[in-house]
Amino acid sequence: MTLLYIVIASLAGGVVSALFAATVAWRLQPRLIPLFVSFAVGALLGVVFLDIMPHIFEHSGKSHDTAAWILAGILGFFVLEKLVLWRHNHDHAGQAEAAAAAHAEAHKHPHDHAHGHVHGHGHAHHHEETGRASSAWMIIIGDGFHNFTDGFAIAAAFMADTRLGILTALAIVAHELPQELGDFLVLLNSGFSKARALMWNLISSLATLVGAMIAYFVLRGLEEYALVFLCFAASSMIYVAIADLIPGLHRKTALKDSLLQILLIGVGVFSIWIFRLLMAH
Repeated sequence: MTLLYIVIASLAGGVVSALFAATVAWRLQPRLIPLFVSFAVGALLGVVFLDIMPHIFEHSGKSHDTAAWILAGILGFFVLEKLVLWRHNHDHAGQAEAAAAAHAEAHKHPHDHAHGHVHGHGHAHHHEETGRASSAWMIIIGDGFHNFTDGFAIAAAFMADTRLGILTALAIVAHELPQELGDFLVLLNSGFSKARALMWNLISSLATLVGAMIAYFVLRGLEEYALVFLCFAASSMIYVAIADLIPGLHRKTALKDSLLQILLIGVGVFSIWIFRLLMAH
């Protein structure tokens, strides 16, 4: 039964999020994406500090060792990102707004685009297209690696406790939705067709299931290290929220935007707290 839960949660976190992103990409205004991101920050931090970490500390009996593993995980993800093994930029608001604006501009002025190409700008245009294509593939590869770690976190949480797994999956889905939406718009701006962008988003999202399956079978043989793996899962979620999502929110400094962000982060935390209470009963 645990394996079934992990498979369902992984598909929800990856494939369902990608399909949702493709469905709403042309109906949702990119400026609304930061609202989803704010909620995701609250959900991720809520799961980690209200559920995962209390569970780890309660069952480990070694608070200093547990804290050290969580710290090691955070520093480890920082190093991986520095080495470009994990290209995980969640600046969805900026990405999506730029992609949508550029995409709209390209359709608004097709004549100017063609005219510039005829008048000797073909070489520069070629370099621009090459750069966009390269950026698109970096997004796909980086997103796949990030989804792999999400699957790992889902499996580790479910194997520790079913309720913990459900809450972790909900938080991951919350932050996957704006991520997949932003990535989809960027791929379109890079020259991908809707079908091609959806296909590669789906392929990279399957890495969630792959990561979950590997973690499940590895953890079955290493039960004594289950809490250590759960520490790394908590580290990944803390790193995503603080290092990737929150900096993007700081782009908007107006008081109205800031208050709305704080409110939605609070809603994200509160939603996790409510789910905990409901599942406890």
